[in-house]
Amino acid sequence: MDNIRLIQTGDGSSSLLNIALNETYHSTHGAIQESNHVFIKNGLHFFIEKNQPASVSVFEVGFGTGLNALLTLLFSAENNIQVDYTSIEAFPIDSKIASQLNYSSLLPANQTGDYFKLLHEIGWGKKIKVTNSFSLQKIRTTIQDFNFQGNQFDVIFFDAFAPAKQPEMWELTILEKVIRGLKQNGIFITYCAQGQLKRNLKSLGLSVESLPGPPGKREMVRGGKKIDSN
Repeated sequence: MDNIRLIQTGDGSSSLLNIALNETYHSTHGAIQESNHVFIKNGLHFFIEKNQPASVSVFEVGFGTGLNALLTLLFSAENNIQVDYTSIEAFPIDSKIASQLNYSSLLPANQTGDYFKLLHEIGWGKKIKVTNSFSLQKIRTTIQDFNFQGNQFDVIFFDAFAPAKQPEMWELTILEKVIRGLKQNGIFITYCAQGQLKRNLKSLGLSVESLPGPPGKREMVRGGKKIDSN
């Protein structure tokens, strides 16, 4: 992947720069703090606090560096919650680049084993139980080609590149497809706060909240699937 370069973000954690798109995989202000704030705190943790489930199914659009999966794995262990995690990725990073990402050294809870390396080594298409509380299935595909099997997921991490860089990922038809895969009372969470995104999510029957964003970003968006929405 000649168009990918390793960078360091403001909190000391690594990220990647897609040179072709001139777009980073995470906020330059801090990769770990962004993922924790957006997807873990305001997505996964919010859903669990609200619904008190015994287990949670998560769908991620964009496996990318694997950071969201790693943080979810650690969260599941720390909070004794079973997480079934499915992630799609059309253009996986290679093992050489993955090995240069420094998340394991920055996350104390990861000292019990190199889970991050394992997440990248797991083959595509098979559901693997990584820990007692975390299962992972990585699927090498695009969101356009992925088929949801009804209302499957409690929480959806929508972590595609920004609309200005990858507009096809944020089209209404794609969002409609993704929302159909969300269970009743499920949560759609993303770092994006674009006005058109909010309007599209509302048109699809979600209750939409504009939340304070991570450091360096004013807002982010969370959508909730109402009981009576399709």
